[in-house]
Amino acid sequence: MNRISRNLAISIAFLLVMKVEAQISKKERSALVDLFEATNGAEWTNSWNLDAPVKEWYGVYVENNQVVHLKLSKNNLQGDLPFTLKKLQHLEVLDLSFNKITGLLPRTLAELGDLRILKLEMNTIKGDLSWDFSNWSKLEELNLFNNFLDGSIPQTVGLAKNLRILNLSSNNLSGTLPKSIEKLTQLEILGLMGNRFEGEINIDFSNMDGLFELVLSHNAFEGPLPNSIQGLLKLKFVQLQGNKFETFRGLENIRSKELIAFDSDNDLLDRKYSNTSLSRSRMADTKFEEEKH
Repeated sequence: MNRISRNLAISIAFLLVMKVEAQISKKERSALVDLFEATNGAEWTNSWNLDAPVKEWYGVYVENNQVVHLKLSKNNLQGDLPFTLKKLQHLEVLDLSFNKITGLLPRTLAELGDLRILKLEMNTIKGDLSWDFSNWSKLEELNLFNNFLDGSIPQTVGLAKNLRILNLSSNNLSGTLPKSIEKLTQLEILGLMGNRFEGEINIDFSNMDGLFELVLSHNAFEGPLPNSIQGLLKLKFVQLQGNKFETFRGLENIRSKELIAFDSDNDLLDRKYSNTSLSRSRMADTKFEEEKH
């Protein structure tokens, strides 16, 4: 290859590299760099070479020149989440679970209208859930268990109508459950264990045909349990222990044939459903702590 041909080949290769980089907007790239710098990226288990194309960065998935998935679970992220994550406007999956993330939960995450999965569990994030859920019509999973979140669940949660998994267990959340939860008819898992929720559960579960895991244990709920729970045919895991329920009459005739674990602190009911493995239900109380270690 003569010198002119070689120089031409080098120029074409350079332009191709520049084109690949140009396909990722400067706005999205800057948001990723902000996250890298805010969470001590140099010490990540799988770090990024910021001089390489974004497509080569660990956990970053690009489609149609847009960042759509950011998966950095168990990657030793340390520090606060930057508010500039909102610049990743095409993000569908954000998984930063099982890290050492601190600071406040960014309210700007609610601006990511394409999000389907948001996983921030097993960190030490503080703050409240004062989000407007009206922008999350596509959200299917919200997993925030084992953090230090406080405040209450906003009424707008019912606007995230495609939610299948809502897991807020092991936080410091309080207040009563908003009635709008009953609008989450696609819900399969509702995990609220180990918070400070109180009052009666004024929710009609009858339209949650796919609900198979209902974990309300270790709160301060009181009053009767909704009769609609016993009509859920796909229930597998039910944990109600550690509350102040006045009566369990609404659960005397659970119709599900798939029940695996049941714990209510009511001896009569626990014996009635003794064909289920209560030892397995007890395991659910500690599984989050075991995962943390």
